[in-house]
Amino acid sequence: MLRTSGGSSVWPNMKIDAKKIVVAYSGGLDTSAIITWLKQNSDAEVIAWTADVGQGEELEPLDEKARATGASKCVIEDLREEFVRDFVYPAIRTNAIYEGLYLLGTSLARPIIGRKLTECAIREGADAICHGATGKGNDQVRFELTAYAFKPDIKIIAPWRIWDMKGRRDLMDYCHEHGVQIEATVDKPYSMDANLYHISYEGGILEDPWAEPSEDIFRMTVSPEKAPDEAEYVEVDFEQGNPVAINGEKLGPVELLTKANELGGKHGVGRVDILENRFVGMKSRGVYETPGGTLLMMAHRAVEQITMDREAMHLRDSMIPKYAQLVYNGFWYAAEREALQAMIDDTQKVVTGRARVKLYKGNVSIVGRQAENSLYSPAHASFEAEDVYNQADAEGFIKLNALRLKLRRAAGLGPKE
Repeated sequence: MLRTSGGSSVWPNMKIDAKKIVVAYSGGLDTSAIITWLKQNSDAEVIAWTADVGQGEELEPLDEKARATGASKCVIEDLREEFVRDFVYPAIRTNAIYEGLYLLGTSLARPIIGRKLTECAIREGADAICHGATGKGNDQVRFELTAYAFKPDIKIIAPWRIWDMKGRRDLMDYCHEHGVQIEATVDKPYSMDANLYHISYEGGILEDPWAEPSEDIFRMTVSPEKAPDEAEYVEVDFEQGNPVAINGEKLGPVELLTKANELGGKHGVGRVDILENRFVGMKSRGVYETPGGTLLMMAHRAVEQITMDREAMHLRDSMIPKYAQLVYNGFWYAAEREALQAMIDDTQKVVTGRARVKLYKGNVSIVGRQAENSLYSPAHASFEAEDVYNQADAEGFIKLNALRLKLRRAAGLGPKE
């Protein structure tokens, strides 16, 4: 345990058995302390590795900062295009939502980060990777399942599971005593994680499930109360389930999601407050902003409505909870997620068309959809006179479907009167 002696902290040493370690590095309090701690407790070369998944932070200064804490170098990878194309878009094709509310923004970023971290370790000839996830959260599972999927013999160092520091105060004391420059303060009211798809807020003042989050925490969206008083209409084009254009402008994945974020954020779209079930067993409160994802998922649903076969859609919808659970729990690279994705993507081959949605005061409303391969037949659906549908046929259809209900009643097993 952390001890004090004569007013200064005494930090017990432990020996980390590794020759070269690649650290998932953000430049924040945790990872700055981690690099220093690894250098103090091992003879290993430490390499800092940073993923750019659209978190919006300036990353160039990280190399100098990482070296100042003991890293031999800092590798920064721009993963934005791959993140949106290969992780966000498959989730949109699936309409993936966890426990009815969460669009899986953090969950989708972890497998690409874990994979690229491990690939960096392989390139650098490292025998270990290190992450700053806590022993209570989901991220430790997501990172490590991914790492083992790509390098089964990789050594994983998770300092929060083995060191004596218990919280931010300990980390700050440690950094101050070891000359590590940090900007963190002990009064930070919550934890934040951002990428191009969303921002999450957890911990601190949000640990009271009855307390409403203060307006000043939100970064991607305006308050619905302060959103424009006039609705805005947005058209989104899809090809085989993927969004490809907004308001007629063809855009690549990063540009399109950025544009969707701007439009949704302007109207206060995509805020979620959920008390979710973590994989490790506890309930945790998360507050999320996913403005562009919310807009795109609603538009995607609209195009599906007019292009997908009923039973194919219902079957795919039955898979969403399982798919979302797999992604949330860290099994992106598991065989069952890949199998689900393959079947879901097969249903998306017909999902090509245009949706029109209305943004207003935090809401996204579907107001139109069209497609060249539309399954909607006005003649069949019309309530007016027509010659393509014999309404008398419905009587036999109903009687055939009622047969099992009649037999159940005759056997005395029907509904109670």
